[in-house]
Amino acid sequence: MPPSSRQALVQVFNLRAMAAVFYICLGMALSRALTWYAPEAPLSEWLYSAVRYTRQTTITGLSLLLAVALVEAWLARPGARPRAAVLLRGLALFVGAILGTLARHHVARLHDPDAPWKWGWALSTCLLWTLLGGVAYSLWHTARAERQARQQLREAAQRHEALQAQQLEAQLSALNAQIEPHFLFNTLANVKRLYETAPERGRDMLLSLIAYLRAALPSMRRGESTLGQELELVRSYLTILQMRMGERLRFEIQAEPRLLPTRLPPMVLPTLVENAIKHGLSPLPEGGEIRIQAQRQEAGTLLLEVRDNGQGFAASGGSGVGLANTRARLEALFGPHASLELEAAQPRGVVARLRLPLDEVAA
Repeated sequence: MPPSSRQALVQVFNLRAMAAVFYICLGMALSRALTWYAPEAPLSEWLYSAVRYTRQTTITGLSLLLAVALVEAWLARPGARPRAAVLLRGLALFVGAILGTLARHHVARLHDPDAPWKWGWALSTCLLWTLLGGVAYSLWHTARAERQARQQLREAAQRHEALQAQQLEAQLSALNAQIEPHFLFNTLANVKRLYETAPERGRDMLLSLIAYLRAALPSMRRGESTLGQELELVRSYLTILQMRMGERLRFEIQAEPRLLPTRLPPMVLPTLVENAIKHGLSPLPEGGEIRIQAQRQEAGTLLLEVRDNGQGFAASGGSGVGLANTRARLEALFGPHASLELEAAQPRGVVARLRLPLDEVAA
């Protein structure tokens, strides 16, 4: 028997189904036996009659169950014709009822060899069990179709989630591919300008940049980083720029030590710092200061703040490639639970506030 046919047979004719048939027949037999009960008759005779009738109805019920299981196994064959399914199922019920009636009569004659064959009883029994079997078969078939529909919905949902995960991964890869050149090319441009104006300092800065890139490039390619690693990257980046800008660049980094192991999307914080340098401090002859702060808020939120006292929104409205991609990454990773806000600082400058759900970031 092919595996599909064997599975179809076992789905119908199994211990659970046989137990259900037995309990249904037991209920039918007891309800029928209650009509036979007479207080003056011995209780043992009534119990014997109830048990005997339970046995007889169970024989018919199991015959119907086996017939249904065989027809389902037949319909599960690769070359089965679905159009004949209704006819075959109805025929199986009728044949099962006939075989069950014959088996009941044969078992009854084991105790009473003179028991006569009654055509009226046989016909009514066959029709009654065909009708009962048809109702039960319809209910079972409807329940099976509903289970299959739910299973198909679950599989479709799983496929949809898998496609969403693949789409998210592709989206993040594309965004990272845009952010990495944006960050690195601006840094290399700074090195080039310094190397042309002060070769000695340019060589020192180039060595520092090589050391920085050895630590930064693996972080760019990873799917996640930590707050401590991102702050170290920012510190190295600002140190390199400080070699070029001198007194024009001052920076301060403050972070709660317990937050340093917190997981963080890579290159988000360095992008905010790079944006503050490019649009805030670099255009000013006197430069300025950058303050970076990381703290935990009461609402279970990680707050990252990058504050500069540069020229503010005069040169940029905060809609550059780096910030746009950062917002897109946050939307893809955290949905509406993360935010990036830019506001004017006093007396001048810009404050970039990044809020992330701390539980999701830590997970």
